[in-house]
Amino acid sequence: MRKRLIASAATALGLLLAIPASAADAGPGAPGIGDPYYPTYGNGGYDVAHYDLGLNYQPATDTLKGTAVITATATQGLTSFDLDFALTVSKVTVDGRPAHFATSGEQELVVTPARALPRGHRFTVTVTYSGVPSTVQRYGFTSWQHTPDGGVAANEPESAWWWFPSNDHPLDKATYDVTVQVPSGDQAISNGLLLSQRTAAGWTTYHWRESEPQATYLATLAVGHFDITHSRTRTGIPVINAYSPDLGANEANAKASVERTAEIVDFLSGYFGPYPFESAGGYVPNVPSHFSLEEQTRVFYSPATFSKGVNTSVVAHELAHQWYGDDVSLERWSDIWLNEGFASYAQYLWSEHEGQGTPQELARQTYDAHPADDPFWTVKPGDPGPDKQFDDAVYDRGAVAIQALRDTIGDHAFLTLLKAWPAQHRYGNGTIADFQKLAERLSGQDLSGFFRTWLYTAAKPASFPAGPAVR
Repeated sequence: MRKRLIASAATALGLLLAIPASAADAGPGAPGIGDPYYPTYGNGGYDVAHYDLGLNYQPATDTLKGTAVITATATQGLTSFDLDFALTVSKVTVDGRPAHFATSGEQELVVTPARALPRGHRFTVTVTYSGVPSTVQRYGFTSWQHTPDGGVAANEPESAWWWFPSNDHPLDKATYDVTVQVPSGDQAISNGLLLSQRTAAGWTTYHWRESEPQATYLATLAVGHFDITHSRTRTGIPVINAYSPDLGANEANAKASVERTAEIVDFLSGYFGPYPFESAGGYVPNVPSHFSLEEQTRVFYSPATFSKGVNTSVVAHELAHQWYGDDVSLERWSDIWLNEGFASYAQYLWSEHEGQGTPQELARQTYDAHPADDPFWTVKPGDPGPDKQFDDAVYDRGAVAIQALRDTIGDHAFLTLLKAWPAQHRYGNGTIADFQKLAERLSGQDLSGFFRTWLYTAAKPASFPAGPAVR
């Protein structure tokens, strides 16, 4: 009996020694990535490299079926990990082995692999799922719009949950293959380049690929009937635009605006540097929403954007995000000024190009339009809070702050800064603190007081830097 116990102990010790230390020390990945505004968004313990999505969508019933193959690397030993997702899951495997899965909270899919994953292990998780996205609500809303002839996934800061499982935070960017099967006669629009289109047995399959790192909220999908146009920028970047044929009175204005995409990309490249992606463009589906969104390479425009006439200003705004927001993504959602302030400032630049107000005039006009007791000034662009993250002040006060920065450090340093930021953080993430350091290095100035006043003080700055007065 004693010998058997000793043998058993030796065997157990041998097995323990055979387990990598990182697996022996494994634990569950965090159910959030650590964002102060959205503590449950994103997940800890792994880093995604690629999403390969195989989808089947039936517009008549708004039914989506999918298989997501996610390639990731464990950044710690993992006994379990979370994905953000809201549809119904039927099967999960990790490295080909069946895994246990359960839902938790509003959007957590908790996956427990058959074996713990050691730190540094590159693994594949496959999720099979289905659902009717427009009927699924999380936190009281849905990010999927069911249109008369299909469906659209577009929202910020979350939209992935309604069509694919993910690590849903800009800190974990990845590349994408999106293959969508739809009834023949329908079309599927997504990010990047269309690699193939084939029809068989009453279904058409579209394969889109985004080859550069992309945040999950910037991944988009639109199914329906579209008129598609093709053009190129001066540097040869293909531009793909798509329009619902049911835009009514907004159709002419939408096309007159969005068809200038190549021209506006060329213009903005002069300020922000080379366009960072393989394709550009946008789409205008038949939806009732009233916002537009900078989906990477394929901007989503609501038809309402063009209800009052041609609107190339919004096109300039969304295309500026391709550098400020998409190429260089925010590190946490409190850094939203890096996205919206600069996209709004691009509208100032485009206005000047079109022979209208100059950036100095438009910024001064906004500064003067809001008296000191206006609640407009109580929103801090550098940390607006989750409830004010998309407040007008983040956009407008944010753009005024950028012109004030330009007047403070001078044109040479400022124009160098506009290109240096996306060049320095290409396909990555950044913070306002990082941007301030770069601005200080390029200008040779201590800008701590400037940033404190313009971005972090809930009051109107006492003065606006000198510039030509608005006539």
